[in-house]
Amino acid sequence: MTERMTGAQALVRALEHMGVDTMFGIPGGAILPAYDPLYDSTKVRHVLVRHEQGAGHAAEGYAQATGRVGVCMATSGPGATNLVTPIADAYMDSVPIVAITGQVASAAIGTDAFQEADISGITMPITKHNFLVTDPADIARTIMEAFHIASTGRPGPVLVDISKDALQAETTFSWPPTMQLPGYRPVTRPHSKQIREAAKLIAESHRPVLYVGGGVHKAGASEELLQLAELTNIPVVTTLMARGTFPDSHPQHMGMPGMHGSVSAVGALQQSDLIVALGVRFDDRVTGQLSSFAPHAKIVHADIDPAEISKNRHADVPIVGDCKEVIADLINAVRAVETQGDYAEWWSTLNGYKKTYPLGYEPAPEGSLSPQYVMERLSSIVGPDAYYVAGVGQHQMWASQFIDYENPGTFINSGGLGTMGFAVPAAMGAKMGRPDATVWAIDGDGCFQMTNQELATCTLEGVPIKIAVINNGNLGMVRQWQTLFYEERYSNVDLQTTRRIPDFVKLAEAYGCVGLRCERPEDVDAVIKKAMEINDVPVVVDFVVHKDAMVWPMVAAGTSNDDIQIARDMAPRWENEDE
Repeated sequence: MTERMTGAQALVRALEHMGVDTMFGIPGGAILPAYDPLYDSTKVRHVLVRHEQGAGHAAEGYAQATGRVGVCMATSGPGATNLVTPIADAYMDSVPIVAITGQVASAAIGTDAFQEADISGITMPITKHNFLVTDPADIARTIMEAFHIASTGRPGPVLVDISKDALQAETTFSWPPTMQLPGYRPVTRPHSKQIREAAKLIAESHRPVLYVGGGVHKAGASEELLQLAELTNIPVVTTLMARGTFPDSHPQHMGMPGMHGSVSAVGALQQSDLIVALGVRFDDRVTGQLSSFAPHAKIVHADIDPAEISKNRHADVPIVGDCKEVIADLINAVRAVETQGDYAEWWSTLNGYKKTYPLGYEPAPEGSLSPQYVMERLSSIVGPDAYYVAGVGQHQMWASQFIDYENPGTFINSGGLGTMGFAVPAAMGAKMGRPDATVWAIDGDGCFQMTNQELATCTLEGVPIKIAVINNGNLGMVRQWQTLFYEERYSNVDLQTTRRIPDFVKLAEAYGCVGLRCERPEDVDAVIKKAMEINDVPVVVDFVVHKDAMVWPMVAAGTSNDDIQIARDMAPRWENEDE
């Protein structure tokens, strides 16, 4: 069945057919034609944000919490360029979003028209694909293609830029359109020979590790991972993007590897003779100095994106495929191998690391509050069924270390790009995607001031997220680096000097939220419980913590994982240092 309608109507109709129930955006001149039919849509809820960056991060939070494609929309020029940061963030963390932008009329493209920006050119390096649509007949098909590309293979952001005249002109609409993507065929089935080779290496290894990344969660493969781990009795480490994909409480879990990972996780990788890397990219925050990373390990690397295989570390057994299928096949192949590895000595070593170097922190100065203690109490009181959405910095690392994650996808944060301001809008998107879940944003006072205007959106839209502001009055991670590497020369990190500006409790109240403050450890439990009792409006809790708290362990940027420090001037002793 075909109908005559405008390009704008075709756009909204296509979004409805794709099952979009929520989208985030701000209208403006070039995209305005699309907002008129949106007014009549009974299927698509448009959320009017206060800044386009908020729209993009909200789409990310929605996508990460639901597994569906998040959608955001903006006008041309500055509206579109304000989406660049969340698009780049989604690209680095493989988050499926579709960003729709208005563009000046096709005849004016390239003339430096009012509010013109070449957003498809600008975002080319940070999108999985992007489209510039100037013919209204192409709109429906392009939307279907955009959703397909964003959500299949390695997920990622897709931009659809539509000229104003294409939105205004009439066209013939029919559904479903025929996609025209002849060169796009993601490989999901792994090669059986490579799977057998991987199983053989597992059987021959003495110190293997399952190095698990966000690709395992995105493949929905947490159950298969658990089965593989228990079948093989191999230790598991989960990256920042995979927290919860393997339960923290499981005895085989060694923790998070990397710059601020646990000694047991970092040591497991460094001392291993085989790394089975699943849905990871061997990024610098995990490997440290690449030349000294896991020097004795053979590598089995499985990823759905062939470009990641051997990009940073040569793979002895490369496997291209969806992690769910890879792990399922690997389970069968391991069962078919007659001999299994004996890892008793390996487990003795790693459990020794766990016992000797547990995650901990120095007590706060008397009368002040430790941020790590706040995380521990949040974890205990709120529990593992909530979603925790972190900004970027010290608070993000403490949230990854001191909150226990038992369920896949319950820790949402900006990993690859490290985007300050991520937490509040992403938590809003997560809560709208999972309205029955408890959603806590874990933010720093620096991050919070970048996007807290979305509290207005949360209040007006009825999105009762809860926000823990870890307020040390500073750009904490920068201050930590200045303490360690710049002789305590604190250049431009003090956000408050001697005055409380802004007062976060008053700010929260101005936005129609409930504002609470906690400055003493003995008050933490009561404040968290009070926040948990409020479910009709957003809650902002200002946790005033001491400014000298640091994130440990730490591998300094550009150094070897062997140089990991558990506190200032304190390093663990690897098992083989005397060999």
